[in-house]
Amino acid sequence: MTGVDDRDVQASMRPRVGGAAPVLGATPRRRAITLTTVKLAALFWLCVFVSDSILWGIAGVDPVKSALGKLVLNSFGAALTLVITALLFLLQSRTIYVKGVVAFIFSLLAAAAYSVFDLAIFLWMTRPPVWLFDNVQFGHTMISSTAMFFGWSCLYIATIYSFEVRDHERSLAQAREEALAAQMQALRYQINPHFLFNTLNSAVGLVEEGATVRAQRMMMSLSTFLRQTLELDPLMDVTLAAELALQEDYLEIERERFADRMRFTIDVEETALLAMVPNLILQPLVENAVKHGVEPSLHEVEIRIIAWRDGDELRIAVENDRTPGGSHPTRAGSRIGLRNVADRLAARFGSASGFDTVLTPELFRAEIRLPWTKCCQVS
Repeated sequence: MTGVDDRDVQASMRPRVGGAAPVLGATPRRRAITLTTVKLAALFWLCVFVSDSILWGIAGVDPVKSALGKLVLNSFGAALTLVITALLFLLQSRTIYVKGVVAFIFSLLAAAAYSVFDLAIFLWMTRPPVWLFDNVQFGHTMISSTAMFFGWSCLYIATIYSFEVRDHERSLAQAREEALAAQMQALRYQINPHFLFNTLNSAVGLVEEGATVRAQRMMMSLSTFLRQTLELDPLMDVTLAAELALQEDYLEIERERFADRMRFTIDVEETALLAMVPNLILQPLVENAVKHGVEPSLHEVEIRIIAWRDGDELRIAVENDRTPGGSHPTRAGSRIGLRNVADRLAARFGSASGFDTVLTPELFRAEIRLPWTKCCQVS
């Protein structure tokens, strides 16, 4: 059997469950969107400039001589892009269909201005002695620039949508953390009252019997256990060694109550001691073993906590002997604690975890499995 006396591993804890970041406020969110938009616009127009230079170069236009004109034209196009962006930002709460229609209308207007400016740049750069308006060429420019501005509008709408999705994910993660905190608080309220009352009653009984040393030892253990549970952060994982140490304290208190008919063993693989587990995940299982295994029995009952690594999973089992006349461990009184464990595992790990119970005439076994996560190397 592996002991769990190295309590210093309790300091080894994993970051908060889910790692949820707080949802960005209005000003930081706008700043983040603006910064992302500026970077995207710079990349977008750099690609337009390079592609224009290559295509017009293939068509026979000197890319070096036309660079200044393209630079001025693309700067004007970038300014139009920012105008479209500002207008679409004001419509971010509207449906995707409204955004699409408005983006197309803005793209047409921007394309018209861009095409006229493109024509002006051409006349400024070439200064032809005779010039006739070519409506076909102007139409081609309108079509290509409309597609270009509409493409940018769609890219910006997708960017806004990605921010909304991330904000929604942050909100959900924050809600899950709050729900987990409330669930853990409810678990504490479920654990402490009847355990506290039973322990105090047992201590009073020991004092009346004259066993003051045992009563004092029980009260000191109770004080230590309650302080540790109240100081736990419900959103922090702990090493299995730390969780077992807390359960060992709990079982020592219960053994003082049932000195003549309770014993327990903890059998854990050495490598499993530093695996990370959710706080108090074993508490309802151990309580269940005491309440439905030891309390109703007239004979000695053994409680066993077993843990081992199974590939990429950590498995932990809590067993207790059953004797004739003992209560059914899955009756309504204990389903709350067992369901709490199953719900916590499902909410945290989904299908990567599992919770099973086995009932035989000789024993009751509750077993959990969860993904193997190790905090550090075993020395």
